[in-house]
Amino acid sequence: MEDKKLRLFSAVQPSGIPTIANYIGAIKNWVTLQDEYECIYSIADLHTLTVKQVPAELRQRTLELLALYLACGVDPEKSVMFVQSHVPQHAELTWILNTMTYPGELSRMTQYKDKSKKHAENVNMGLMDYPVLMAADILLYNAAVVPVGKDQKQHLEIARDLAVRFNNRYSPTFTVPEGFIPKMGANIMSLQDPEHKMSKSDANENAFISMNDDRDTIIRKFKRAVTDSENLIAFDENRKGISNLLTIYCVFSGKTAGQAEAEFKGVGYGDFKLAVGETVANTICPIAERKKQYLADRDYLDKIIIEGKEKASYMAQKMLAKVYKKVGLYTPERKK
Repeated sequence: MEDKKLRLFSAVQPSGIPTIANYIGAIKNWVTLQDEYECIYSIADLHTLTVKQVPAELRQRTLELLALYLACGVDPEKSVMFVQSHVPQHAELTWILNTMTYPGELSRMTQYKDKSKKHAENVNMGLMDYPVLMAADILLYNAAVVPVGKDQKQHLEIARDLAVRFNNRYSPTFTVPEGFIPKMGANIMSLQDPEHKMSKSDANENAFISMNDDRDTIIRKFKRAVTDSENLIAFDENRKGISNLLTIYCVFSGKTAGQAEAEFKGVGYGDFKLAVGETVANTICPIAERKKQYLADRDYLDKIIIEGKEKASYMAQKMLAKVYKKVGLYTPERKK
């Protein structure tokens, strides 16, 4: 008898065009993980609302993100793909978990502090409650595994704490999820300021590589990437710029750190940055072309969204019904 696959949950916000950091940290891994796990992949549109959005743009980016998932190789026959807001159980479970979450836990979140500074004119409760909604996303599907970047580890810890807290208060209900952090590429840094992570909202367009960038743009941005004056291509935690470029090269070329260092021994920074840019473009540009093809078939995208909603809703409702019963909410039984 074949062992049942563990369930895995992951999501990306349609808050802008994803960067190669989003691709490396999440979507790239999804393609290989879908053969090993029972995978549920969401488009986390509710999470985007913590920052003001242009409604028409948010709707379009939702479709574009689904098309990107498909273009990268996520298979709707192997994985469930759905839009978060189409499954209202996410918001319903968030309320239950909110009654068990302490304000101090949320106010200590690093991302809450950072975003509060960045969006001082719009510090809302959704921004603070983001980790609880994220916990609901995960726990609703009894996910055992959650791919996370280093900046999301705090949020995963809250999800784990809430799962344990609920299980102890009522009875075993939720799976306590474990984080999956890729061996290389968990943190891709800005090309212009390698002390900070790459972000699609960076005001400096040379700081990130968008999944929509064309070949010339990709190569130009890498040519302008910040390095140092040593002209030595080797991993060194004190030389963040060159180490970041080497990490990106390794991820896209499939080479190990040692192989990359050997390949570029004695090579100048200019030739190295050109090689990184070309290697990244060789992967990103074909993905962008496939994405355009999927976007041209709106009926197909809608079909996947509807089917994904049905599958996710079925799983989510089973869990929510169990939670409602355990916390004491009354539901009349349907008579035969």
